[in-house]
Amino acid sequence: MAPIRRAVSTSVLALALVMPLASGVAQAAAAATPARTADSTVTSSRVLAVPGTVNARDVGGYRTYDGKTTRWGVLYRSETLSKLPPEGVSALASLGLGSVIDLRTTPETQADGADRLPAGVTSIAQPVDDTSLFAFIGMVVRSKDPVYQQQQLGGGKAEARMEALYRAFVTNPANRAALGAAIRTVANANKPTMFHCSSGKDRTGILADTILRAVGVPASTSEGDYLLSNQLRAASDTALKSQLKAAGYMQDPDLLDPLLQVHSNYLAAFRAQALADYGSFGNFLTEGLGLDAPTLFKLRFHIVG
Repeated sequence: MAPIRRAVSTSVLALALVMPLASGVAQAAAAATPARTADSTVTSSRVLAVPGTVNARDVGGYRTYDGKTTRWGVLYRSETLSKLPPEGVSALASLGLGSVIDLRTTPETQADGADRLPAGVTSIAQPVDDTSLFAFIGMVVRSKDPVYQQQQLGGGKAEARMEALYRAFVTNPANRAALGAAIRTVANANKPTMFHCSSGKDRTGILADTILRAVGVPASTSEGDYLLSNQLRAASDTALKSQLKAAGYMQDPDLLDPLLQVHSNYLAAFRAQALADYGSFGNFLTEGLGLDAPTLFKLRFHIVG
């Protein structure tokens, strides 16, 4: 437990209280990857053995409507890579990455640190606004006030904040521009690509959902990939909450659950906003994200085999 305690104490003092902490307790999810099968959502089938991460995985093996599958070893999703130990950087190098797309905002990167990447891998910053969620979590936890924490997070307030965050992924023009640019990077890549935010669940989750659906993966299958973050992050989130309580920061750390986890209604809010604003998912891709037909064709050709 020593690595966990060090990660928590450092992050609390830095006000980087939740999203970066997962990377500090990452060793548990790093396991050998067995043979992979299409549509597999079993953790061990797609989790990446990268020390320093808990939510790094391959998005290959998902069936499309026409019976094909997304390719393994082409596109990866993760949480922050800023806490990788040397062996984590070496494991990342084995993936043969050409670029890593970082969706974190500048304050997040400043608090948590830059990615630790192998030599020759290009880091591409495409920040997607978190509607001050990063700062909000720090403020609430630092208060150490259980009444204030209940007022801010209880009674469905935390869930409502998350749904608003997901709607802003669509309504904020800068967010749409960043997501569109990230997808173009993936489509035009000649080497494997990885994308991530801080926890690898919200911004990373909606980018993965958008890409998977754009190449013909059914929405229900894509939702399964999105929800897998809960399984991968469960142990580190539990450790975080226990330590916040033991350190006197929160009497009821379960109030953080809606912020630490992903839920179907969050993804539904994102999808519904895209439909409301653009009339169809296809229009969201072309009009909202600025992706033209050649780019979408390249994206499918690159990812689907």
